Formats: sequence, C-alpha cells, structure tokens
Amino acid sequence: MDTSRGNSMLKELLGVEHAIIQAPMAGGITTEELVSAVSRAGGLGMIGAGGMDPEALRKTIHELKKRNDGAFGANLFVPWNFKVTEENIAGAYEKLRPVYDHFGLEQETFIPPDMKDIKVKFDAQLDVIVEEKVPVCSFIFGIPESHHIERLKEAGTILLGTATTVEEAEAIERAGFDAVVLQGAEAGGHRGTFLNPVDDSLVGLMSLIPEAADQLSIPVIAAGGIMDGRGVAAARILGAAGVQLGTAFISTEESGAHLVHKNALSENRHIPSVLTKVFTGRAARAIQNTFIRDMAEHTKSMVDYPVQRRLTQPVQDASKAAGSTEYAMLLAGQGKGMARTMSAGELVRQLVIETRTFGVEV
Repeated sequence: MDTSRGNSMLKELLGVEHAIIQAPMAGGITTEELVSAVSRAGGLGMIGAGGMDPEALRKTIHELKKRNDGAFGANLFVPWNFKVTEENIAGAYEKLRPVYDHFGLEQETFIPPDMKDIKVKFDAQLDVIVEEKVPVCSFIFGIPESHHIERLKEAGTILLGTATTVEEAEAIERAGFDAVVLQGAEAGGHRGTFLNPVDDSLVGLMSLIPEAADQLSIPVIAAGGIMDGRGVAAARILGAAGVQLGTAFISTEESGAHLVHKNALSENRHIPSVLTKVFTGRAARAIQNTFIRDMAEHTKSMVDYPVQRRLTQPVQDASKAAGSTEYAMLLAGQGKGMARTMSAGELVRQLVIETRTFGVEV
C-alpha cells in the first residue's frame, strides 16, 4: 500500500488529524486525562480497558464523551486459555516467599478465576463498546470470535488487531479488521503473540513493517521503541500508515504511572528493558531489576497469566511504596531512555513537528 494513501486512509478511519495512537496501557497508567489530552491534540487516545469491569469502562466512556475532545477508543484482551490449580498457586507462593518476607507481607488464600467468568466479562465489555458506540476498539492476545467481530462491525466500530509477526497480521486481515498494530520486539509491556511461541515471534519493528506492508491491503500501525519524530518518520518511510506509542506517554504529566515508574525511564539509562514472565506469567518487557534477576530461575514455577500478576501485585505495591524500583514491574520499551517529561498534548504536537523535519507527515 502506498504510504501516503495508507496514512490518509488510516486518519479517515480513526477520525483523527494525526495517525498517532496512545497505546492502551492497562493497570492505571492510562487515565481519562491522558486519553483526553492525546485526542484533544489530534491523535487517538485509547482506554486500557482489558482489566476493567464493564461498569467502570462505561463510566470512563461517559466521562470522555462529556469532555468532547475528539476521537477515542478502547482496548480489550481476547480471552485466552490458561490452566491454574491451587497446587500451582501454592508452588508459586513458595518461590515468592522470600520476597513476601522481605516486605513483611502475608500470603493470601487465592482462588483462581474461571475461564467462563473471563469470557462472561469479555462479552459484557463488548456490550458496553457497542451500546456506547465507541468509535474504535483494538484487541490484544488474539482475534475475537467471528460473531463478536460481526457485531462490532454492524455497530460501525473500527477494529484494530495486534500482531507480532506477518503471519498474525495476515490472520487479522482475513478476520475482517480495518487495520493492524504491528508490535515489534522492542515494545514495552505484554507481547501480543497468539499463533506461535513468544521466542519465535520476536521480530524487530524495522523488519516487521516493510514485510507486513508488502503483504497486507489494510493499513499497518507501527509500535515498539518509537519515542520521537525520528522513529515516527522511519516507521512511515518503511510502510507504516501510523504509529502507536506507549513508553513515550508513561512519562507525561497526565499518565497515571507511579512516580517510581516515571523516574525509572530516564534514570540509570544503562539498565535495559528485558522480556520476563516472572511478574505476570506472560512475556512482558520491563526494566531489569532485582526481582527479575532473582526470580528468573523460577520462571517455570510461575503460574499462568493473569494469576501470577495477582500473586506478585502486593510485592510490586510494597516496592513502589518504599520508593524502590527493585521489586516493581516497570513496563517499558527499548527506547525508554529517550522518554520526555511534558504534557501528553505537547508530546503529540512535538512528534508531528519532529516528523515533518524529515519531510514526512503522520
């Protein structure tokens, strides 16, 4: 697809002035203020709705509509299969015991969620998306069932899928999606891999973009390691119709990230962001720290996502409360050292200006 035509097509699809999407970061990082600021600046603000209960999602949508700042969207987690038993949880707790003891924490009795409950929640979230006429809905961890896709398309919702390989991107196009977010290996947060093992799906963004752009007829959106106009321009030149940034928005004024998280992006720039499963049970890119190093040997003892995240959350909270980065999950992409402290709206405007210096529009 011609990059200029793809860019225009994507902006028309999303209803935005600039094809800059704020990554829908769950867990409190994405606030209403952040979504609003990005949309007001002409980009697409996204609600990180994967972990939200349906009524909380509805409330957030209502608040954004009241602001009337422009287009926005929401991101949902496609239900995934996992197997966790009480015995598995007991084993994981045993490996976590030294860290719990370090912070004086008590281990709770925790009953794992049922897959049926997760699917019921997903269906209810989709009900909210349709009923509230949310303009854009993106998905990660897979492709929703065909009847869900048909329902959303009938409601006029623009659909974005997340792919880590060309094979996944092609599957998303075949499913009827309007555009695909290409998540390069550099990207912070959880991997959206769903067809093959994560280790087989770590394709660098600069390789992934042109190959996918050559194979697909729908617009591709580049995500992973993009922090400034240089990255935006490079992605556009390689064939991306637009970009999605996450780590760059963590350090903005409107971000809900803990101060420990924000500061860690630019402090100690030599500390890398690495892939790990120890915090959540699913591969995610986060800033290297003591917890990741010490627990690496116990990776196989960790339980599946999202249960592992629930088990480590008290440790993460205690670490942040102590002002320490060493036991907190600080999600970040490989470009973290280029993070800037400014308002989200100013970041969008700065990205546009910087990209134009290379003779490229976004």
